[in-house]
Amino acid sequence: LARRRRDRRRPAMRRRSQGEDKMRLEKCWFCSSTCYPGHGMTFVRNDGQCFRFCRSKCHKNFKMKKNPRKTAWTKAFRKMRGKEMVLDSSFEFEKKRNRPQKYDREKMAVTLRAIKKVADIKDK
Repeated sequence: LARRRRDRRRPAMRRRSQGEDKMRLEKCWFCSSTCYPGHGMTFVRNDGQCFRFCRSKCHKNFKMKKNPRKTAWTKAFRKMRGKEMVLDSSFEFEKKRNRPQKYDREKMAVTLRAIKKVADIKDK
């Protein structure tokens, strides 16, 4: 009986859609491993370029100006020596995503105006 009462008081869990709650997973600049949110560190150079590191080991090697292609445990070293798969479809998808998108300013302005008009019509 006590369990039923407790279940009734607990709010119903809402279902999440697939597009919701996506984490931004960055790549470590030095070893190319995944940097999860809240982990690692970002180094921003004076010219504004950002370098993400998954752990202090990568950050220290970067500060010592080590070459990732000559460091045995990095992905760059493994690819250069033929140890890692280079021809894989997932790498091609990754390359396509990293390309900056080009926007037409006029088209964007027209779209924003249209969105405002639709919002005004919905409010009425």
